[in-house]
Amino acid sequence: MAFNREDIRESIERAGDKHWEALVRHHTDVYPESNPTPGDVCRAEAARLNDLSLGDNPNVELVESRVERLPPAVRLTHVFKDRGKGDQFETEPFSNYE
Repeated sequence: MAFNREDIRESIERAGDKHWEALVRHHTDVYPESNPTPGDVCRAEAARLNDLSLGDNPNVELVESRVERLPPAVRLTHVFKDRGKGDQFETEPFSNYE
């Protein structure tokens, strides 16, 4: 099943509070400017991972998503588990959402 916004939010939360907080602060710390909301970023990341054919791949499981602030952007790295091999792998870090 394809990823949605909630799947990405949950995977960021699994990475730990500091990752979710980094995403929230990316939006709030620039007030009155407005970076994308955490929901906007999660929605866009779900679409990006689906475009990479990771959302519909039954052989991989999204373990967690890590967020780093790199003002004015954020960098996201997703950790997947290969169900067949039991190995974990990471996506290339993606920076955007300014």
